[in-house]
Amino acid sequence: MENFILRKVILVAIVTALTLTLNAQKLSFNNEGKFKIVQFTDMHYEQGNPKSDTTLLLISKVLDAEKPDMVIFTGDIVTGSVKGWDDITKYVIDRKIPFSVNLGNHDHEIGVTREEIAELVTSYPYNVNTINNIGGRLMNDVIPVYNREKNLNVGALIYCFDSGAYSTIEGVGGYGWITTDQIEWYKKQSMHYTVQNNFEPLPALAYFHIPLPEYRTAFNDEKNVRFGERNENECPSDLNSGMFLAMREMRDVMATFVGHDHVNDYIIDYYGIALAYGHFSGWTTTYTHKPAVNGVRVVVLKEDKREFDTWLHQLDGTVKQRVTYPAYF
Repeated sequence: MENFILRKVILVAIVTALTLTLNAQKLSFNNEGKFKIVQFTDMHYEQGNPKSDTTLLLISKVLDAEKPDMVIFTGDIVTGSVKGWDDITKYVIDRKIPFSVNLGNHDHEIGVTREEIAELVTSYPYNVNTINNIGGRLMNDVIPVYNREKNLNVGALIYCFDSGAYSTIEGVGGYGWITTDQIEWYKKQSMHYTVQNNFEPLPALAYFHIPLPEYRTAFNDEKNVRFGERNENECPSDLNSGMFLAMREMRDVMATFVGHDHVNDYIIDYYGIALAYGHFSGWTTTYTHKPAVNGVRVVVLKEDKREFDTWLHQLDGTVKQRVTYPAYF
């Protein structure tokens, strides 16, 4: 009898813990009907390297200033020892902020596999990623943001994709892409939530590391409204897998946010979808401007609206390129 009671107590404790964890990870608009995301990208963090101290300083200063509801790391985050993930994630975990990670093309080049990084990342408290190998890509997620009222209805979606590293097709060089399998997965997720929302697409954002080929096409067309700077040629995959077309067809994604090209920070409208870069969040462990100030991109979703505010927040406190999409475009 004592063993039975003990087992029952343990079971109740486990269920309670799981329930608390699930509730802690349920994302929702705040009392003002807003949901704020801070994007860190291309940190190239090297544990023990003094050149990375500024990167760590940026994390703490921005999180305390912006107080986001979610943090998204869009690739090439840790390029030294894999133990560097402990250093980077500590800041969000200590502040109990839900966070997601998109792998870049350099994250696994430190003696570990992408699978091992995914297992490590998803073991952290407050991480909202899922390990699901789709088309050879890991950690693809659609993360619902719930409305305030009773916290039952989904008000917006955040897609996170693994855009790969380098070409996997013989005879084709260059960087990776979002695969056709991932695109089919995305379309099924989008349709599911559209049907659930009385056949009306929900406002959605998409985050990944490597820009789509449409970034270059959009910026080269001078009629497209843009804010921010292009200081290097875009480096998408050499071939186009069709992700942009799929998003345009499904009509839910309002904007995509990437990294990869360290010295680009623009946002541009292209056929009704904003194509945006984050802000280089690293320091001198990799290439950047001289002089450079690292920073982040902030995005604020608005409940019951197909619009968002966005700006860049730099280490020195400078806030620039504050715009509203689509009103300013």
